Amino acid sequence: MKVEQIYTGCIAHAAYYLESNGEAAIFDPLREVQPYIDRALADHAQIKYVFETHFHADFVSGHLDLATKTGAKIVYGPTAKPSFEAIVAQDNQEFKIGAYTIRVIHTPGHTMESTTYLLIDETGKEHGIITGDTLFIGDVGRPDLAQHVIADLTEQKLAAHLYDSLRNKIMPLADELIVYPNHGAGSACGKKMSKETTDTLGNQKRTNYALRADMTKEEFIDELLTGLTTPPAYFPKNVLMNIQGYDSLDTIMERGNRGLSPSSFELIANETNALILDTRAPEVFAQGFIPNSINIGLDGNFAMWVGEMISDIQQEILLVCEIGREEEAIIRLSRVGYDHTVGYLKGGFGAWVSEGRETDVVQRISAEEFAAKFSSKVPTFDVRKRSEFNAEHVVDVVNIPLNEINLHLAKFPENESFILHCAGGYRSMIAASILKSRGIHNFVDVIGGMAEIAKTNTPKTAYVCPSTLL
Repeated sequence: MKVEQIYTGCIAHAAYYLESNGEAAIFDPLREVQPYIDRALADHAQIKYVFETHFHADFVSGHLDLATKTGAKIVYGPTAKPSFEAIVAQDNQEFKIGAYTIRVIHTPGHTMESTTYLLIDETGKEHGIITGDTLFIGDVGRPDLAQHVIADLTEQKLAAHLYDSLRNKIMPLADELIVYPNHGAGSACGKKMSKETTDTLGNQKRTNYALRADMTKEEFIDELLTGLTTPPAYFPKNVLMNIQGYDSLDTIMERGNRGLSPSSFELIANETNALILDTRAPEVFAQGFIPNSINIGLDGNFAMWVGEMISDIQQEILLVCEIGREEEAIIRLSRVGYDHTVGYLKGGFGAWVSEGRETDVVQRISAEEFAAKFSSKVPTFDVRKRSEFNAEHVVDVVNIPLNEINLHLAKFPENESFILHCAGGYRSMIAASILKSRGIHNFVDVIGGMAEIAKTNTPKTAYVCPSTLL
């Protein structure tokens, strides 16, 4: 059976392409749908169905654009209530893709409409399961997201549903089935996902903590809910977009993909509430940038950090990019629902500098310089996640996770210099740009972050000192 996984690493997302006898189906597509259309054209196939495993929280699906452009029917599992035309399938309902059969298996728990699709080949042999966020490799979907949309769906209720779905619907299936999940390591939709993106169901039964045969429902709920971090703020907003609909990506590109001269760019920035988002690499941004711009580099976890740090999904955005990467930035913003890019700086930052306009820089120091400054008791702030900090950190530093920085601006000293660092420099530069935009300039950033600090003789500990945590 021919199943193609189309994996997008920056948001740890897997879509799937299935084709048989000139008919094709796409499962859980991303916002930009042309690659799927091109893939089907290469096979001389017509996309017949767009199957959705659930209403996604961590990205905006491309189901509507794909249906509009190809005439494909959108399919959801039982209980789904989309605000647009779609097939809401029944449990065990079957769909044909050429000689292949797709069987609906309703698996509520991550969300109530969550559905697994059983893939059956032309001989009638069961091949694999496309599990969405019900079952990952090494993990299962977190059950606390739906309550941000429907308050009555508590995480305990959903966890109980997920236990039943796994035991009654998934685990009885054959061990040789291939598991095709919607996400891999790095996604915020689970907590222990493997870097592997497929596996056999039998191996998952042996190795996945959530599939232990002797696990009681109470044990499952306790283990599943322990250690869950707060979901990114944009998740419920993406869910609503996936349920209610959204502008076509073509409209978003037409609105945002327009080059602006430095004077026009500055005029729009000054006369609107548009945020200047600089997507260049941290080390490039540090050497010079437009004052008050925020740095979130395209070559990191761009979409995730945009969603974490820009609270308003309707925020108008002006882009500063490396020349030639403007369209990529607009598309990647749209994947998480930031659809209101209003233009980009034509000619990039170089055009801004060539006109002699005001710029700013972030002062940086090496890990060796940090060691010397640290011995002089210069206040230091580590913006990594708490789990990273707890695993190892420099003694006596303060941990303010990047996604909480706006809540703790008063913790940064006003009248003395301080130091910022993260794991490798990506997140600390986001933090630096935020502090600069808030009028805080009396700091330096450590080049290479904890990865380089760990190579020095700076005192470190793996034990958490509660007094250093916020």
